[in-house]
Amino acid sequence: MELEKNGNGNLLQKIVRTIFGAPKYLKDPHLFHKMSLIPILAWVGLGADGLSSSAYGPEEAFRALGSHTYLAILLGLTTALTVFIISYAYSRIIEHFPHGGGGYIVATHMLGEKAGVVSGSSLLVDYVLTITVSIASCVDALFSYVPQHYHHYKVPFACVLALGLIILNIRGVKESITVMAPIFLIFVLTHLLMLLDGIITHTDRIAPLTSDFQTGLHHDLSTIGLFGILLLFLRAYSLGGGTYTGIEAVSNGLQIMREPRVQTGKRTMIYMATSLAFTAGVLFLCYALIGVKPVEGKTLNAVLADGLFANWPFGNIIAFITIFSEGALLLVAAQTGFVDGPRVMANMAVDSWFPHRFAALSVRLTMRNGIVLMGVSSIALLLYTKGSVSALVVMYSINVFVTFSLSQLGMSRFFIQRRKEDPKWLQHLAVHLVGLVLCVTILVITTVEKFTEGGWLTLLITSLVIGLCYLIKGHYQRVRQGMAELDETLLDFPTHGPINMDPLQKNEPTAIQLVSGYSGFGVHTLLSILTTFPKTYKNIIFVSVAMIDSGTFKGAEEMQSLEESVKYGLERYTNLARRLGFAADYRMTLGTEVVESAVDLCEKLAEEYPRSTVFTGQLTFRLEKFYHKMLHNETAFAIQRRLQWNGLTTVILPIRVRI
Repeated sequence: MELEKNGNGNLLQKIVRTIFGAPKYLKDPHLFHKMSLIPILAWVGLGADGLSSSAYGPEEAFRALGSHTYLAILLGLTTALTVFIISYAYSRIIEHFPHGGGGYIVATHMLGEKAGVVSGSSLLVDYVLTITVSIASCVDALFSYVPQHYHHYKVPFACVLALGLIILNIRGVKESITVMAPIFLIFVLTHLLMLLDGIITHTDRIAPLTSDFQTGLHHDLSTIGLFGILLLFLRAYSLGGGTYTGIEAVSNGLQIMREPRVQTGKRTMIYMATSLAFTAGVLFLCYALIGVKPVEGKTLNAVLADGLFANWPFGNIIAFITIFSEGALLLVAAQTGFVDGPRVMANMAVDSWFPHRFAALSVRLTMRNGIVLMGVSSIALLLYTKGSVSALVVMYSINVFVTFSLSQLGMSRFFIQRRKEDPKWLQHLAVHLVGLVLCVTILVITTVEKFTEGGWLTLLITSLVIGLCYLIKGHYQRVRQGMAELDETLLDFPTHGPINMDPLQKNEPTAIQLVSGYSGFGVHTLLSILTTFPKTYKNIIFVSVAMIDSGTFKGAEEMQSLEESVKYGLERYTNLARRLGFAADYRMTLGTEVVESAVDLCEKLAEEYPRSTVFTGQLTFRLEKFYHKMLHNETAFAIQRRLQWNGLTTVILPIRVRI
């Protein structure tokens, strides 16, 4: 057995480490600095979602104009202005809510937990769709230069890309972004070249374009009227809502920013807003100047690149590199879903809207559970929609603008409440109110216009997520009430007799009790040991793992506070055991995976105290339901299996909760 463990076990560990990367050293004083992102890398990792939306947002809006392409110039200006308005609004969110979480945190704090869960659920579905639509658009762009008879391989190829991103993100955020940075740079350079070429080489078309605008406007005024033109424009503007879908990513991902986080986040937002406004706005201008027409099997940007670079030396190659970089950048944009989605999920898990395990970090300090769930969900949507970008963008836009609208409403209320403290409150309020009107307009028109083309599905999915969140929260509240009864009964447990301050005796029977914070649960477990095994143990050692999750992994100060809190709880357990007449002590360690850390610590204690038994408590319910294992970890049983395999006796004591 030992040979098998050392041989195959080590080989498997090496393979896993090679694929997913080595564990992080939690005591490294420079850990946060090494893992955090400077503005340029944050622009790559989080701003790519916004910038890449120029690959499908402007195209959807331009197609919606139909034959009324003279409106493209106004559409480009309005789109660029909207980008700056929403970006400015999210810069204020970064400033006043610097711990990340974006729309979920704003809605929860300013509008209440009901608005918060709607915003959070919409964000989660949004980030799944971020991954899905980015990968689908990436494949569309890449297959623009692939013969038509190979296009049935698009969906399988998209699924493979999604699996690759899952693996890359489990390795770590900074590692994945660093790998993708060259792709981002190539996109910026090639698209800057294409857009500048489109303007500079077609300046002679500006005067005719102005004339076409006047002619088209005069014609439509006489046929459909001013109201008809406004409706047409609003429809195209709203259906191009996918252009703005990545703007919120920076405020949601502040936890991974380099200190000072607020300044880093705001600078990243400036980079992202400027690049997106320029790219989207100039694309509309180029579409109109060159008179781009849809071509079967190609994106409008591919048609534009082919037309502009046709007469260049190696023009076909340059066009291919331009669109290939666009497709590759869309893959980088999918990264945003893996960066921010699990963080939103973790914030909701901390608030008990999601299973608590989704707040846990892996040994590489990534939110592995959330990453896998996001990736698998995106693959399911790719298969369901068959990679249709049009259907996915509709679903995507609706969820984004639900969150946008709630965020703008929350920030409007925030500045109204601060009107006596902030001299610029009216200026900030005006921006958020304008943003609110724009976002609600896009949301309503997109939902009504595209309800039968995917709108109903995204509303259904989001509603199901919200309903699931309420069920999970209700269960945790009932369990918390049951635990509160234990706390009320046992936290001030009375003791009599002298306090035992004797040191531990290594050869005496020793009870090792696993605890997590000083609570009635832990006291109940201690009393169960004493009543079930009376006069058996002379020593009691309390063991705890300072569990680092997304709620505590925000900086060195939070980790220090966590250690102090766990140490304080262990000292209270130790004092209680000494008042009960036992020699007692405690041990603790930092960790991201409770089972691994607890097993290592218990095995070391067993070597020091050979006559030891490990005890831990486990919640038990009168009627065991299928979802209990998902909502409540099976840590006690996992630890018991590991320790008993290694020859250390482990006893699980039941703690009944009446719910």
